[in-house]
Amino acid sequence: QVQLVESGGGLVQPGGSLRLSCVVTGFIVGYDVMVWYRQAPGKSREFVAAITSGKRTNYAESVKGRFTVSRDNAKPTMWLQMNMLKPEDTAVYYCGFQGTDFWGQGTQVTVSS
Repeated sequence: QVQLVESGGGLVQPGGSLRLSCVVTGFIVGYDVMVWYRQAPGKSREFVAAITSGKRTNYAESVKGRFTVSRDNAKPTMWLQMNMLKPEDTAVYYCGFQGTDFWGQGTQVTVSS
């Protein structure tokens, strides 16, 4: 059974940084792209970043230049380094495999002074 567990969320001031982790357990084949999504209160879930097994990346315009996604295929683990955080980045962040129902439980990120 595949499980994804996010960690690293918390409360940070505007301009601060956080690093989220997504640890995968279990065996999964045929799904190449790992993704981060987020959901703010009262809003729908939105795409944040994606990374292929070949380390190709894609970002939402709102986080380009501030967030960096990376992964270790051997572990496997994915990270999201978030810098220059803004209050509008406040949300629950989820990791998953694109095109599947495999998602983590989410980790809360709150950006506030």
